[in-house]
Amino acid sequence: MIQRIYIDTSVIGGCFDNEFEIWSNKLIEEIKSGQKNAVLSDITYREIELAPKYVQDKLFEIPEEFIQNIITDAEVEELAENYIKTGAVSRKFYEDALHIANATIRKADILVSWNFKHIVNIERIRKYNAVNLMFGYSAIEIRTPREILKEKDNEN
Repeated sequence: MIQRIYIDTSVIGGCFDNEFEIWSNKLIEEIKSGQKNAVLSDITYREIELAPKYVQDKLFEIPEEFIQNIITDAEVEELAENYIKTGAVSRKFYEDALHIANATIRKADILVSWNFKHIVNIERIRKYNAVNLMFGYSAIEIRTPREILKEKDNEN
């Protein structure tokens, strides 16, 4: 079964960052070749509109057949609010909470991000998953692109 990978904006921008480009680009290549499917939310698309055109173009290199587009709805917003109410993340980073909630509710296999402060952070991951379980949702796997690449491609 092909993994469904929720991608936040930092992964696309990471394709052009010296620190992250190797792994972000390899992940995009795995998706483009059909080894994984990208789950993209309206939040990701809205954030990418603010990025330089070359970053936007990178996202649109992915063939539509390997993308599942999802829309933020009231259920997602409610779960994001619960992350804020419980202190998993502050209101200032509401869009980060929406990414987590979208990936959780749409049952992505993994959420990938380079946002170490608000998303790929063990303390926050524990809090997000505690909230998920408290409100009847499954725990969500949150990793960096480097952690989910096929082993043979991850030898850096």
